[in-house]
Amino acid sequence: MEEKTLTYFESSGGFLGARSGEEEYTRVRAVRLFPFSDPDKYISIRVGSETGEELAVIKDLTELAPEQRELIEHDLELNYFMPVINKIISIKDEYGYAYFHVMTDKGEVKFTINMGGTNVSKLSETRLLITDINENRFEIRDVRELTPAEQRKLDLFL
Repeated sequence: MEEKTLTYFESSGGFLGARSGEEEYTRVRAVRLFPFSDPDKYISIRVGSETGEELAVIKDLTELAPEQRELIEHDLELNYFMPVINKIISIKDEYGYAYFHVMTDKGEVKFTINMGGTNVSKLSETRLLITDINENRFEIRDVRELTPAEQRKLDLFL
């Protein structure tokens, strides 16, 4: 099924829904196929969950009508909540854990990661993905935008 044959709507339960002719799906999920390298391209529309039947693949979100794009983007925001770290207030290393206190685009946050694991991933030379012990993700888009003191706090993890 081509993505052009689907029309998106908000269902009565507040979920993303899709229509194709006479068929109606009251709960679909938008799944990024390339969430880090190409987040606005190749969006899979699936019935119910990430593992549900694929109805369509949207090749490029910018090709959708604005109201349709907003519905998809809203669903993606809910499913891929990932605050961006703008400032590192402190990082404490204690008993095999690192305790982060940071400022993000969503506000001030404290979280914990396991030391020695793969909780800090380099997505590029300057971009980091940090996953806490509860599997919440935080992004640092460009470590060069942090102060030298903040960068030194991160050195232990790089």
